[in-house]
Amino acid sequence: MSKVSLKGLLSSRGPSALRSLRGGAASALSDGERLAMLDELEKSGLGWFWASDAEGRLTYISSAIAERLDVPLADLLGQPMTTIFTAAEREGRAKSLSLMLGAHKAFTGMAVRATRRPDGAVLRLAGQPVFGTGGRFAGFRGTGADISEEFHREEETARLARYDSLTGLSNRHRMAHQIDSTLTAFRAAKRNCAVMMLDLDRFKHVNDTLGHAAGDELLKQVAERLTRAIDRECEIGRLGGDEFQVMIPDVDDRGVLGELAAKIIAMLRQPYSLDDGRCVIGASVGIAIAPHDGVTCEEIVRAADLALYAAKNGGRGQYRFFSGELENETIFRRRLEQHLGEALREEQLFLRYEPIVDAAAQTVQAVEAHVCWNHSERGIIDEEEFAQIVEGSSLIGDVGMWAIREACRRAVLWPDSVRIAVNVPVPLFLSENFVGEIEGALTEAGLTPGRLELEISEAVFFGETSIVDRTLANLFKLGVRMTLDEFGSGYSSLAYLRRAPFDSIKIDQKLVAEAERHDSRELGLVRAIVALAGALQMDTIANGIESAPLLAVLSDCGVRYLQGPIFSEPVDQDVLEQEIADGSWKIDPGAERTRRARRRTVFRKIEIFHDDYAYEVTLRNLSRTGALIQGLANVPKGTQFVVDLGGGQLAVATVTRSSGDTQGLEFEQSLVDDGSGGLCTRNRVSPYALASAGTPLAALAPGSYQGMVGGLIDQGGAPKFGYAPGGRGD
Repeated sequence: MSKVSLKGLLSSRGPSALRSLRGGAASALSDGERLAMLDELEKSGLGWFWASDAEGRLTYISSAIAERLDVPLADLLGQPMTTIFTAAEREGRAKSLSLMLGAHKAFTGMAVRATRRPDGAVLRLAGQPVFGTGGRFAGFRGTGADISEEFHREEETARLARYDSLTGLSNRHRMAHQIDSTLTAFRAAKRNCAVMMLDLDRFKHVNDTLGHAAGDELLKQVAERLTRAIDRECEIGRLGGDEFQVMIPDVDDRGVLGELAAKIIAMLRQPYSLDDGRCVIGASVGIAIAPHDGVTCEEIVRAADLALYAAKNGGRGQYRFFSGELENETIFRRRLEQHLGEALREEQLFLRYEPIVDAAAQTVQAVEAHVCWNHSERGIIDEEEFAQIVEGSSLIGDVGMWAIREACRRAVLWPDSVRIAVNVPVPLFLSENFVGEIEGALTEAGLTPGRLELEISEAVFFGETSIVDRTLANLFKLGVRMTLDEFGSGYSSLAYLRRAPFDSIKIDQKLVAEAERHDSRELGLVRAIVALAGALQMDTIANGIESAPLLAVLSDCGVRYLQGPIFSEPVDQDVLEQEIADGSWKIDPGAERTRRARRRTVFRKIEIFHDDYAYEVTLRNLSRTGALIQGLANVPKGTQFVVDLGGGQLAVATVTRSSGDTQGLEFEQSLVDDGSGGLCTRNRVSPYALASAGTPLAALAPGSYQGMVGGLIDQGGAPKFGYAPGGRGD
């Protein structure tokens, strides 16, 4: 179709068309003058015009519009307007051009883009229907204006109201809206939804030392890594400061969520390169799942917040699932922290010692001291739990120094061939008179400096450079041995090894665990670390070894010193003294020692179900693969139970050994880490399933669990048995 001029269009349509364009206003100008004025108006860009026929094909459009759209005029004329233009969407809300044109009614404010140029100019169209003889629809006449700047400005304003201006992630308001609307919809559909709360560790230190500009750049990089780490449908937001939030729909498998949280933590603790320097931070993660932990936005966010608080209190750099016991646990943990001062004053703390074995001779060359607590009410708090309690305490430096003094005092009584290794908390290392305290502890005990081995974390290198270097130099002069701890944990730097005269490198335990897979990259990294240490005349230490295959792999790599359960768990003072009484302690790991699931000692009442009967028993210990229960008599091997671990956690288990009133159980599906050293089931019985069965989640009653997740047992073929005192038959 040839180009149609405005003058030709108007003259062919007559005076009525002209009146439609100028609104019917009276004028003393002639038609020619009016046409000339409209031509000038088009050229100026202040007013553009378009027209269509009854079938919606474009019959006229100002050449200026075509130029703004960057589409040749010839490609526009004669084409259906619905194929030429597409609505300019904003947050998925856009008027339909086809509906507007099909209604044959006047319209205004229609924002469109050229279909061929979706990122091009934005026009605002207005149209007036034209009717011919007998009221027959003849098409549209209308105007257009370029509103690109206005549209993008409004779009940016709307975006800033929903998204974080620094990272581009959803902001607090949008996250709250998304979680609330999702949970509302999911309640009706009985679907699951997980919410993660993330908080960065040591971010304040970056802000304080490198400045706020560096802190902003760091947050941008964190947002990018977080987006890459989560390879599934999700909504990610920054709530402000260094706090982030993630919503993951349709996931309630705590094994999957735990792996994802661990992946996020690992990615966020990798080194960051900023304009003002290099830095390393960490992250803690709290996880809550709807509908198990709540059904409203407020309930789920509060649960995830509590889990995050527990993760940070547990030592940071870890994840934690919400459980109903967290509030009580938080209160109890605070009380324990408050009692630390009393523990120090009243000598409630004591040491256990973990052997460090020479790989070639299999003799104990050193022992690592671990702090435990004989609490007056709680009883023995082992080294792992104690480390979590003391991590965030203001007394961590005092506890660390007590451990060094006590270790020196004990070690002086041992053969000279056995060294004592003690972990140094970062606040203690950076304290003003640390070297003087070490010298005093050695002098007081009468211990040779070379028999004290200080395990120093890479985190000390983020302190004041002059203080760190001076402390390391003075420790070297003093003659104590130094080990760089957790090397390969994600932010190791050769600069640390150049700056400090370390005697040995302790390879990160997670890297060691991964090295058991012979074809893994981690095994190559272990070999590289061993080669590096050898070139620098340093020894290597690998800990956490539980299996014979891993032991063989590490020995083959050339790691000189080894420690872990395959040799010995940490032992008390009297056991250690007996073993080294002859001047040497040799440990044969033995071929029969293979990887075993670590059993956590517990002592609490639980319910187990069999054949529509519920029994109350005592749970004595728990591992990933099974449990030890007490309270039932005459239970044959092969008996199947549903074990209620609380909070909707039902595990199908089979009796594998039975003696008197005690039974060993093997789970049908292994438990998973809860992020804090505990164990939990992958899935929980859905509150929706319980509600449909007439059973509230908070009060699991005896009855049939058939059809529920984790609750199906072979009720027909399982052997019968009675219950002993302490069990309850219903």
